[in-house]
Amino acid sequence: MVRSQKKSWMSFVLLLALLTVFATGCRVRQTEEGELPDVDVSAEGGKLPEYDVDAADVDVTTEKREVTVPDVDVTMPGEGKADDKNEEEDGNRPPQP
Repeated sequence: MVRSQKKSWMSFVLLLALLTVFATGCRVRQTEEGELPDVDVSAEGGKLPEYDVDAADVDVTTEKREVTVPDVDVTMPGEGKADDKNEEEDGNRPPQP
């Protein structure tokens, strides 16, 4: 996985360099081969702390209830009373072309 990320990153850098060369019109020649460093990672397993917890007993129950939900009416502009108010305000404005 690390090597594929390195290759993707190197491909991106190469593409960016090529785009820069074409955009500026300058000439670039590679004079020496590059190399990424070798990295070895080793680690020992960790340990989570232990806890002794005395928690209270909780009794959870369910109960069926009927809830009345209010009815909400929305009047959009161009409909009903809101349209009448807009027409009164429009009377003070010049006609739109």
